[in-house]
Amino acid sequence: MSFEVTWNGNDDPNDPYNWPFARCMAMTTLISVGGLVSTMSTSMMAPALTQISTDLGLGASATQLALSIYLLAFVFGPFIIAPFSEMYGRKPAWLFCHVWYIFWNALCPVNKSKGILIAGRFLSGFGGSVGIAIASATTADLWRPSQRGVSLSIVTFAPFLGAAIGPILGGTITQHVGWPWLFWTVSLFDSSILFLSLFLVHESYAPVLLSRKAAKLRKSTGNPLYSTQFERSHPTLGKKLMVSFTRPIKVLVTRPIIQFMSLLLAYNFGIYCLALATFANIFADKYHQTESQRGLNYIAIALGSTIATQVGGPVTDRVWAHLKGKASGKVVPEYRVPLMIPGTLLTPIGLFLYGWSAERHWHWIVTDIGAAIFSGGIMMGSNAMYAYLIDEFAEHAASANAAARSWTNVMGFVFPIFAPSLYQRFGYGWGNSLLAFIYLGLGIPAPLILWRYGERLRALGKPVEMMLNGSAETVDTMQTTQGLEKADEKR
Repeated sequence: MSFEVTWNGNDDPNDPYNWPFARCMAMTTLISVGGLVSTMSTSMMAPALTQISTDLGLGASATQLALSIYLLAFVFGPFIIAPFSEMYGRKPAWLFCHVWYIFWNALCPVNKSKGILIAGRFLSGFGGSVGIAIASATTADLWRPSQRGVSLSIVTFAPFLGAAIGPILGGTITQHVGWPWLFWTVSLFDSSILFLSLFLVHESYAPVLLSRKAAKLRKSTGNPLYSTQFERSHPTLGKKLMVSFTRPIKVLVTRPIIQFMSLLLAYNFGIYCLALATFANIFADKYHQTESQRGLNYIAIALGSTIATQVGGPVTDRVWAHLKGKASGKVVPEYRVPLMIPGTLLTPIGLFLYGWSAERHWHWIVTDIGAAIFSGGIMMGSNAMYAYLIDEFAEHAASANAAARSWTNVMGFVFPIFAPSLYQRFGYGWGNSLLAFIYLGLGIPAPLILWRYGERLRALGKPVEMMLNGSAETVDTMQTTQGLEKADEKR
């Protein structure tokens, strides 16, 4: 017989859901600012690509590789970081990855070597991927499902600003003190975030906190029978490692809902990264702006993303609460689907306007408006899908997020590489129109499929997953929102 360790009722102050509002908000905000570093690093090189190419003797393709290889690391990083955070906790993963990022990012410009630059970009990307690996999962630790839309809008606020701050910073620093200081400035900034994290980031993952509580009870009482559900399901270190570090791959392989979401998110993110990589070129080629001026146009992308998410977050929660009320308290992940629809419409509209205004040499503000519209559409749709995944996978949202983003980060790496060929062949007008038509083919059916068949898609693959994990207890931890609501009652 064993004694299951849980929270001491619904009001247990150690349960992150019952932490003071100020603590949760401070932690969410700092994690958001940490994500700013990651997105700045994605785009800060864009205005400096010409100077970097000249200084290092890089061709056009090699220069784009140096920019986008940072995102290639995002393919692999979350598959390690997410399960690590589910086994040892969010805080150790967060601190280690920031130390790793600071070191490799600062090393990138040393000796102005193309080998060091490309290797440093890739390795720093591994640490930078901690934001996408655990940020949304951490908000699920801290905030209840009824607050999911708002909490996601907070944690994604600063990262979306990075799309503008990175190129603006890149253009200004490159023009005045040289491109190596791009890397050193961001590493110094991230060092300050790391210092604050030591005090403001607290461990929030419930299974880890309960395991620590069980360990204290075993030590204080001398009774070895105190344990948590996770400890009973995976009693040995080897079993824990095997289950935790293979979970993202198993989820990706066995769950069609993850495969479906991965396809949608991949195309969304691919377009976004393509725009970040080529945005400055449009204003150089078509509008003949200086490096500093080109960087300022990125404000349009950040503004569109920020407005969409900050408006979309509260609306998501209101729609969720309304549908929950209509269903007499029953909740399903499909309640997040309605906010995918505006994104499906805004993204192609923005792409058409963005592409053809540049092609026809309309005023630069029209091009910026188009970029703001399509970036806002992409982020609104993406946040709705991330909320859907958190609702479905609950405690293992980090692993599910890593699995869903696998192809996302591949596309983020690949799209900027073929962008020069795309626009050289079709021009900005038809090039972006092609991207918009493909988006319409994927985006319009997606919300309809999820709303009508989402429950069936979510059910597919669960028996296979059970066999791969080796026990029903493991699968029981992969709770849907209904299960999470029941767990909340116990808390």
